[in-house]
Amino acid sequence: QVQLVESGGGLVQAGGSLRLSCAASGSIFTINTMGWYRQAPGAQRELVATILSGGRINYTDSVKGRFTISRDNAKNTVYLQMNSLKPEDTAVYYCKVDYVDWGRWSRQSWGQGTQVTVSS
Repeated sequence: QVQLVESGGGLVQAGGSLRLSCAASGSIFTINTMGWYRQAPGAQRELVATILSGGRINYTDSVKGRFTISRDNAKNTVYLQMNSLKPEDTAVYYCKVDYVDWGRWSRQSWGQGTQVTVSS
């Protein structure tokens, strides 16, 4: 099993910044894709950004130019730097990791979620 521990959420005014972190631990042989998703009240969970093991990055259009995803492979950690935050960024943010365990099985794991609230 793999555990994901998220941190960094909170309350911030519009235009402010937050940095989310998600550290993975457990039965990990290698991590492929790491990503962030978010779910606003009454809405479906949506992809925010992903980063592949080789560094290729994908962002949803609404966060391009404001959010930056990065990863530290030595620490099995993914980050999301969020700048110029808007009230519509308010949501619970979840990290997701696609990995291969020591049994060579491909699996995925989700974090517990961290609340980000942006006030206007």
